[in-house]
Amino acid sequence: MDWQAWLAATTVARAMRTDPWLYPIVETCHIFGFAVLVGAVALFDLRLLGCGRALPLRALAAHLLPWALGSLLLIVPAGLLMFSTQPGDFLANPAFLLKLALLLAAGVNAAAFHLGIWRRAAGWNTDVTPPWPARLHALLSLALWLGVIACGRLLAYV
Repeated sequence: MDWQAWLAATTVARAMRTDPWLYPIVETCHIFGFAVLVGAVALFDLRLLGCGRALPLRALAAHLLPWALGSLLLIVPAGLLMFSTQPGDFLANPAFLLKLALLLAAGVNAAAFHLGIWRRAAGWNTDVTPPWPARLHALLSLALWLGVIACGRLLAYV
């Protein structure tokens, strides 16, 4: 038995497919987690792009980052649970594959930002527009997360 068949045959995957409430509850948790994650990321990205300049960037980041990271505690397990129901179908769906690629790109972009230009952000507080590399990361982040959302929604139609 290959890993996809094994995963689909697990007790949890069978419960996700057969219980009329379980999949919708897990999907709702996944969507809620994404709303929190993308909301936090979008607010921070918009501040990098110059919106809300009265808000100190470091303070905003200190407030939003725990929400973004905490949301992963909903998103990842819920996504894995949904994936377990039909792994072969998900892996054959181009929207799902594109969503995974965009998620990877968004993660790489965030890591590059936090390990790179963000380390020099001490002077970027109020009334300062961050340098263009930071704004480029923010634009890319917004575009990638919009793509992830669109692909997630398209899963049912592709």
